[in-house]
Amino acid sequence: MTRQGKFALACAGAGVVALMAVRGALRNRRAISFEGRVVVITGGSRGLGLVLARQLVAEGAKVCLLARDPEELDRARDQFPVDAEIMTLRCDIRRRADVRYAMNRLLDKWGAVDVLINNAGVIQVGPLEHMTEEDFERAMATHFWGPLHLMYECVPSMRRRGFGRIVNITSIGGRIAVPHLAPYSASKFALVGLSDAVRSELEQYGIRVTTVTPGLMRTGSPLNADFKGQHELEYTWFAISDSLPGITISAERAARKIIEACRYGEPELTITWPARLAMRLNHLAPRLTAHALTLANKALPGPAGNEGDRLKRGRQSETRWTESF
Repeated sequence: MTRQGKFALACAGAGVVALMAVRGALRNRRAISFEGRVVVITGGSRGLGLVLARQLVAEGAKVCLLARDPEELDRARDQFPVDAEIMTLRCDIRRRADVRYAMNRLLDKWGAVDVLINNAGVIQVGPLEHMTEEDFERAMATHFWGPLHLMYECVPSMRRRGFGRIVNITSIGGRIAVPHLAPYSASKFALVGLSDAVRSELEQYGIRVTTVTPGLMRTGSPLNADFKGQHELEYTWFAISDSLPGITISAERAARKIIEACRYGEPELTITWPARLAMRLNHLAPRLTAHALTLANKALPGPAGNEGDRLKRGRQSETRWTESF
């Protein structure tokens, strides 16, 4: 290599290092502490939401948990130290009036919302033949309208103070449509679009929006998912996929990554290497991805007649395979 070539290479390397240093400095400037911050978590009575709450309380945050089941909220509250600043509110986020009432109670107590984490979700598993319009409406109400209701109630105070963090937890199913999860995927796609759209509009007010795309997480969600079709077979493939080592992530690790993304106001976070790989493959070779998903669908259980229209919870569909190690 000539002297000029070596000089150009050295300059390019120095430029890359400088750029990385500038990016790191800008990122650190965006970092926040959660000490004393008011954090609202939907779907906070169990699973990932509850794990997020524990970690944020450990950092000194004031946390408000929203969920539909009062008994689950009571059990969740009992898992925190007596001196933890925890508030639990029964709230069906699908109903704007419920959300408004809950936020008014929170504001009366703590005066502001600093961080909103839209985590609540429902999962409906089964062939399209057994999915009804009501299944799609329920998924959209939970994954799209619910987060929108919360943002309508929280954003005005964030704008007045010139600060806020919003974390919308979507799914790899909201980036790549998955067979036998049509209502779930369609509604998560809607949440991805909503999250990305409001990010660009709210940035000017000091409100940073993070779109989180998790892959498979070990949160125990299959037990509370709804199944149609051949219930036991549907539950078996879903539950086993959700617990395989190497391609899944624990709720604790996922929560740490989400909190760090929120801390720095990152625009996006994709969790697990299979999810990142799948998104890249879908972007580079959409036809190949579509063919692979078609083959995967052929391996899944087929429709089950009138009995398949009945909805059953995962805990009602256990088999010796799902109960095994």
